[in-house]
Amino acid sequence: MTAAIVPVKHLAHGKSRLAATLGRAGAEQLALAMLEDVVAALRGARGVDVVAVVTPDEAVAAAARRSGARVIRELERSESDERARGLAPGESRLNESIDRAARELGAESTLVVLGDVAGALREDVERLLDQLAALPAPAAVLAPARDGGSAALARRPPDAIPSRFGRDSAEAHRAAARAAGVAWAECALPSLALDLDDDAALHAFLATPSGGARTRATLRALGLRGDA
Repeated sequence: MTAAIVPVKHLAHGKSRLAATLGRAGAEQLALAMLEDVVAALRGARGVDVVAVVTPDEAVAAAARRSGARVIRELERSESDERARGLAPGESRLNESIDRAARELGAESTLVVLGDVAGALREDVERLLDQLAALPAPAAVLAPARDGGSAALARRPPDAIPSRFGRDSAEAHRAAARAAGVAWAECALPSLALDLDDDAALHAFLATPSGGARTRATLRALGLRGDA
């Protein structure tokens, strides 16, 4: 079984750069629309057996359930504890929650996809999973984000390498793979490379021809057009 895991922050704490343009309420509407698009792409992809959303936010959890995803609550830990460990607020909590979700789901392989890659296409998800299937286990396949992060990470088994999502996570995952000696590959997948976290990303997304129908509709309702 392959489980897709989608981590999503608390709505009140995310998308601060977008809130300056869309307002806090608009940024939260957009976050929920992006989640729905990501879940739809994953549920439609060949090879994905279950989709689970990891979040501390009840509104996100409700949207995930409406979209047909399972909900797993993010671990609780104080920000002061994470800072004491040299981590960005939420970073270790997020990674531990992802790895705990993988264990709870009992899957043979997992695919972690960020909740803000709204343009994710089913065929790109399938390409990533096909690449993982072609490697001898233990194995991991990364779809890097344009900002040096990890837009998606597939692993077989799920603990082939630990989750390292956060700042510069693409390199952190590469280093973890080298240390573990697992089979490794990277896929440059345009629909997964663009995470919508600033104005430039929004306009780049609107300039693409497909994907993210709910996100596009929400941006139009908020008054943002691709030619702006």
